[in-house]
Amino acid sequence: MIKTVHFVYFVFIALILTSCGSSLSIPIQNISLADSQASVQTKLLKAKIDFLAKKGISIGQQDPTAYGIGWKASSQNKYRSDMHDVIGKYPAVQGWDLGHIELGHDINLDTVSFNLMRHQIIEAHKRGAITTLSWHLDNPQSGGSSWDTTAAVKTIMKEGLNRSKYIDWVSKLADFIKSIKDEKGNAIPLVFRAYHEMNGGWFWWGAASCTPEEYKALYRDFVQLLGDNDVHNLLYAYSPNTLNNPQEYERFYPGDAFVDILGMDIYNHGGDAGFAKKLQQDLSVVRQFAETHNKVLALTETGNVAPGNPKWWTQILYPGIKDTGIAWVLFWRNARKDHYFGIYPKEASATDFKAFAKREDILFLEDIDRYSFKPKNKIY
Repeated sequence: MIKTVHFVYFVFIALILTSCGSSLSIPIQNISLADSQASVQTKLLKAKIDFLAKKGISIGQQDPTAYGIGWKASSQNKYRSDMHDVIGKYPAVQGWDLGHIELGHDINLDTVSFNLMRHQIIEAHKRGAITTLSWHLDNPQSGGSSWDTTAAVKTIMKEGLNRSKYIDWVSKLADFIKSIKDEKGNAIPLVFRAYHEMNGGWFWWGAASCTPEEYKALYRDFVQLLGDNDVHNLLYAYSPNTLNNPQEYERFYPGDAFVDILGMDIYNHGGDAGFAKKLQQDLSVVRQFAETHNKVLALTETGNVAPGNPKWWTQILYPGIKDTGIAWVLFWRNARKDHYFGIYPKEASATDFKAFAKREDILFLEDIDRYSFKPKNKIY
C-alpha cells in the first residue's frame, strides 16, 4: 500500500513538471512525512522540493542576507546578499543556525540576531525561498561548545543526568521555530538538519563520542520531542559528512520513519580534482540510498576551503554535482575574506560564477519563485 501511494504521488509530480502555470495543485494526502501531524504547508514544501529536484539544482547559502564580505544587514541593507551582488539573483535555499537559542541568548553562535533571523526567514518565504536550519547546540554535559567532544548523548536521554536541561533546551528551540509565521499566522515550513556530520569526530554527538545506536536514539528522540512541543512545520534532514566508505552512510541512519530528506556534507579539503571525484562518489552512494528508501537528496553543506581557482565553479564544482540528482547545494557562510565559502564581488572566481549561474539546471530564487503550490483534494 505504501509503495502504491508513493508511486501515485511521484507520477503526479512527473505530470505537473510540464505545467506552464505558476500554481500547482498537490494531492497532499499522499505525502507521508516523519511528522505524522505535519501541517499542510509542510507537506507542500516537501512537494515543492520534489518538484524542483526534477527541474535542476537549487543554489543555497548559509546566513546569506545577514552579512557578507564587508557588510551586515541594516536599515540600508535590509535584504542583500553577496550572491545577489554578483549575479543579481538570491540563493533559492537559505540556511540559518540556531546555536545558543538553548541558552536564551539574543544572538546565535555566529552573532546573528534571532530577531533578524526570524525577519529574514519570513521575508525569504514571501519571496519563495526554501529555508534550512541547523543547531550547533552546546555540550549539555560539559558546558562547552558543539565541538567539545565530552560524551553527552547518554546524559540527555530518558533518565539521564541532563534530561531536564535538554528538554528545556528543545522547548526553547521549539518556541522560536513556532514563532516564525507567515502573514496568515501559519508556521512557515522549514527543513531541519538535525545533528549533522555524525560520522565525524568533531561534535559531541559524533562518532568519537557516541555509538551509532546512541546516535539513532538521539535523533529519534529529538523528532519526538519537537512533536511533543507542538512543532509540526519541519521536514527532517539526515546529513553525514564525507564518507570513509559506502557503508558508513547507513551506519547512523535513524530510519525512514524519522527522515524526510537525505543529505551529505562535503568540503573541498583534498584539492580540486579530489573534491570533484569525491562529490560524484559520495553523492552516488546517497542517490542509491535515496532510490531504495524513496527519499529526495541534497548536498546540504559544502564549500571550498582553499579558494583561488578562477574556474572553480564551472570546472570543479559543476562536474561534481551535475546529474547527481541533488535537490540543492548549500554553501557555507561568507564570514570574512579569510573565511568564506560562497561568492562575492571581485572574488577571483566571480566571473566564472556568472557562467556557472547561467547553466540551465542551476536554479536561484528568481528561477523558482514563479511556482506556488496548493493542496488538491482528489487525484483525477
